[in-house]
Amino acid sequence: MLTSLSINNYALINKLSIDFSSGLSIITGETGAGKSILLGALGLVLGNRADLSSLKDSTQKCVVEAKIAISNYHLEDFFNQTDLDYEAETIIRREILPSGKSRAFVNDTPVNLSVLNELKSKLIDVHSQHQTMQLSDTSFQFSVIDALAKNKERIASYKRGFQQLNQLKKELVELEQTQREANQQYDYNLHLFKELEEANLKVNEQAELEVTLEKLNNVEDIKLNLSEALEITINDEIGVQNLLHTLENRLSKIESYSKEYQDLSERVTSLKIEIDDIVSELENANENVDFNPNEAEKINDRLQLIYNLQKKHYVNSNDELFTIFEELSEKVAQVESAEEVINKKQDEIKLVSEKLDKVAALISKARISSLSKLTKELESLLVGLGMENARFSIKIKPSKNYFINGKDELEFLFSANKGGNFGELKKVASGGELSRIMLSVKKVLSENTQLPTIIFDEIDTGVSGEVSNKIATIMQQMSKQMQVIAITHLPQIAAKGNNHYKVYKEEINGVTTTNLKQLTTSERVVEIAEMLSGKDISDSALTHAKELLN
Repeated sequence: MLTSLSINNYALINKLSIDFSSGLSIITGETGAGKSILLGALGLVLGNRADLSSLKDSTQKCVVEAKIAISNYHLEDFFNQTDLDYEAETIIRREILPSGKSRAFVNDTPVNLSVLNELKSKLIDVHSQHQTMQLSDTSFQFSVIDALAKNKERIASYKRGFQQLNQLKKELVELEQTQREANQQYDYNLHLFKELEEANLKVNEQAELEVTLEKLNNVEDIKLNLSEALEITINDEIGVQNLLHTLENRLSKIESYSKEYQDLSERVTSLKIEIDDIVSELENANENVDFNPNEAEKINDRLQLIYNLQKKHYVNSNDELFTIFEELSEKVAQVESAEEVINKKQDEIKLVSEKLDKVAALISKARISSLSKLTKELESLLVGLGMENARFSIKIKPSKNYFINGKDELEFLFSANKGGNFGELKKVASGGELSRIMLSVKKVLSENTQLPTIIFDEIDTGVSGEVSNKIATIMQQMSKQMQVIAITHLPQIAAKGNNHYKVYKEEINGVTTTNLKQLTTSERVVEIAEMLSGKDISDSALTHAKELLN
């Protein structure tokens, strides 16, 4: 429950701090005194959008802080999931800086507004006259029915399956779209794939063929130079081989005279061995050099095929052609195996749908079973609120479609007058009737769910007399299970509160400010008497006020 609210530099509020307690708390004040400002500040700390114009003093920051006791709300999992420190009395703080920047904190941990709004839905239900129109919203109507039907866990299970089903359907659509696009390119991709497959390209093939062709194209020059090289090495008179042989003989004759000559002799021997080896290879190379026009043509054709493929695919190497070959292989295989993949995805969808249908059937059954109880409770409450002829016609219709909360369609109709036709709430109920219906709905919800703190903003609009007493009684009953705060203009309701707060304006040094204070017993008598008779309080009004309080 809301235990305290602190407001600094917001709208007409300079500085305000007030404590709240359990039970039914009443807030009253003259029109324009600032009750809406109070709700605006509370909305700000609970995640509403910030507005720089909200600052009373534009040079100072605005700070709104709410302390909320949350030990009864079972919110430990939420705090863990959002990486927040769990505290039995949680502090939510909102700041608006003069620059216009807004910051929010939960137990001193910075949070974004989405987290704050999610937390708000679990803590405080602020019900304004505008929100009465929720009665005509199908999702709200379902939430009321599901509360009585105890469908919370089933709905949670269904939503998980619903999200999974939507994801699978999305994946199927993408697969089918990819398949259509791939089919359009399949024949061309298959042609390109087979063309590269038939080319049977090999690693380093291009470089090796280019070297071989270069040799074949220059065979005469190669033959001439190899022959001359051999001549230089093996000529009887000046050949390197013979000269080294002679040099080796000369040094071998003196190598025994010193280590120096021995080393020189060994080095020459090594040179001779190397030259002999070179001569052998030159002879082999010279014998193997032979111009073969057929082989040259064959290699040239092979290279031309490689060059054409590279040009066709806008690449410059065989490595890049290998990459394209792999990509084409995947594209062709994807099309050829797509039907199997799509069928598998369709099987997954069928399986999830079947499971979802079973959960939806349980949800629907529980809803239908709860309709009679809901109708009777609402009609009974409305009789006490002066709507003796109020009747509801609520029907659940199973659908083939999947919705966010099940597979049901809802017909939620109302008739306020005896013999009157049933119609949609927003069309057949007046503002005052809608307020009483909403109060009845909230009463039913409070008995079937653990509602958070609820704040009623003039839900008594359009009613008076005995009906207002009934409204107050319902609020009192609700306050036994939850904290109820009611902003009201009716003395009958104000008198029923466990605590009474007054919003008022005062002018200090020509500056108007809004304040809030908790009234003592004697101050409550005066406030309620003023609500009964106006500023000029009569003795009878004071007497009546005391009677109401008693």
